[in-house]
Amino acid sequence: MVGYWSFESCNCHSTVCTHIVFQGMKTKDLISWNTLIGGLAMHGRGVDALNLFIRMKNAGQKPDGITFLGILCACTHMGPVEDGLAYFQSMVHDNSIVPQIEHYGCMVDLLPRAGRLEQAMDFVSKMPMEPDVVIGAGLLGACRTHKNVELAEVALQRLIELEPKNPANYGKMWPG
Repeated sequence: MVGYWSFESCNCHSTVCTHIVFQGMKTKDLISWNTLIGGLAMHGRGVDALNLFIRMKNAGQKPDGITFLGILCACTHMGPVEDGLAYFQSMVHDNSIVPQIEHYGCMVDLLPRAGRLEQAMDFVSKMPMEPDVVIGAGLLGACRTHKNVELAEVALQRLIELEPKNPANYGKMWPG
């Protein structure tokens, strides 16, 4: 039921309804916690998502990779870089969760929002998997936003390696 409410109609008004349904549930499983945390994070209610995560842990529910995807998404929308880094580290070290490309994507989105382009590039270079087009395009867009031509050239080269036949990648270098 929570999944239906959160993903089918979760917006500024229905997050209240979703929260009411969640509170009324006798048994809250990992799916219901993740659904509400993710819905809140995606709809700009990051503080609520982080508070719910604390309640989840206090209730004894062990988080999984999807939980941390919601938490990292909340941090990305709110901007607390240090919190996002701490949650990422906690995911790995405290919860033994192997980060997936989506987790890395959240971090690569979070770091440049705080002007930490070099750290984002370093983060990508240390990923245990190849970055995908979404991460490459995100880095390039961040470089453009921060007017960092040197890093943009590196990001563009990586993007071209990932997607060599996409001419739109070249247009991303120039002001729109």
